[in-house]
Amino acid sequence: MPHRLLRLNEVKQRTGLSKSSIYNQINDGTFPQPVLIGARAVAWVEGEIQEWINTRIAERRKAA
Repeated sequence: MPHRLLRLNEVKQRTGLSKSSIYNQINDGTFPQPVLIGARAVAWVEGEIQEWINTRIAERRKAA
């Protein structure tokens, strides 16, 4: 299955996070690293973003 790359706006929409929250979590090591797709452009691997979302849901279920 081919990988799909998501640009920042779609990552923000899927996660509900702001740009600064995404980059803060990247710096903390708690959010997937982006992939360089151009001289000044990055994107995220869709599967890694979905895995991050699934982990948040699983953590909530464990806490309940």
